[in-house]
Amino acid sequence: MANSVSMSQSIAGRYAQAVFDIVKEEGGLDQLAQQTDDLGAALHDSSDLRSLITSPIYSRDQQNRAIGALADKMGLSATMSNTLQLMAKNRRLFVLPQLVSQLQALIAQERGEVTADVISAVALTDDQQNRLRDTLAKKSGKTVKLNTRVDEALIGGMIVKMGSQMIDSSIRSKLASLQNAMKEVG
Repeated sequence: MANSVSMSQSIAGRYAQAVFDIVKEEGGLDQLAQQTDDLGAALHDSSDLRSLITSPIYSRDQQNRAIGALADKMGLSATMSNTLQLMAKNRRLFVLPQLVSQLQALIAQERGEVTADVISAVALTDDQQNRLRDTLAKKSGKTVKLNTRVDEALIGGMIVKMGSQMIDSSIRSKLASLQNAMKEVG
């Protein structure tokens, strides 16, 4: 399994680097960033799209036509559209999620951005997100992009993951620490 994951990353990496280099040369990184985010959202939201890219029941031609129609409907650039169709022709659409994540990483690196994953017990207000973004930007020295998600099981507080660092200020983890401390005493 690890071998197939590494192979998928490698395949996606080559496509992502090619798309990134072409678009960067053309000066369209902002457009690529938006299209990459839109494609990621489509993958997340559409089980039909996930089925199209992973199921062997669709022929190359069916995948090619479907991905071409999707690219037209989403208004994807010629570079992105042609790449997706080439992936369909080569039966490589299964690496589309990795392509999206690798393109996002290349764009973030080019812009000097870092992504922080934030899990909170309740949805953060815009003001809270801005303050958190500013604090993390001061700490990292880079522009910070937040990926936020709500997990009510945290009870309160939040978990922030940025790069290899994780800050867990959730009530759930504090209760777990307290429970472990009480077990050691008693």
